[in-house]
Amino acid sequence: MQDPSHNSQGELSDGHVSPGRHILRVLREILETMIPAVIIALLINLLLAQATRVYGQSMEPNLHTDQRLVVEKVSYNRWWPVGGPQRGDVVVFRVDPNSDLLIKRVIGLPGDRVEIRSGQVSINGEPLDEPYISGPTYGDYGPVDVPPLHLLVLGDNRGFSNDSRAFGPLPLDSVTGRAWFSYWPPDQWGLVQ
Repeated sequence: MQDPSHNSQGELSDGHVSPGRHILRVLREILETMIPAVIIALLINLLLAQATRVYGQSMEPNLHTDQRLVVEKVSYNRWWPVGGPQRGDVVVFRVDPNSDLLIKRVIGLPGDRVEIRSGQVSINGEPLDEPYISGPTYGDYGPVDVPPLHLLVLGDNRGFSNDSRAFGPLPLDSVTGRAWFSYWPPDQWGLVQ
């Protein structure tokens, strides 16, 4: 037998919703809002972009410890290639699946011959103009031929950088994405150059 103070929609006879129905309605509204938001956030993080933090001094004077960046993933996506890496791009990657993320600048592209002599980086025998570095590149390196589907990456602060001079050309599928935008601290706000 139905409680005469309730109708079939869970409303009390005075027109108010019963506490149990109200709680269910609120939970349903929360879930209807939260589930799509979580799915959208996951898709954005997995496929389009992610936030990251710079650690260390290897990219100074352009990027600094604790600077926060947005890493754009679309350009380098294997399933939807938009353009791929270009010389001068700042990329985020892992040297191996268990390593920390690193951030470096693309210097050599597939098929390039990269060499460092007397502080000068050369690509295919031509000196590379590098207005972004903090000083000369000490030591000699190479020549190294960048294999297909690989990149050669160097830090902008060459004296304090763990880069391709240590681990060799980087497989393209190790790259998470391109550092695109700096959002913290506020005085560093803008596109990553």
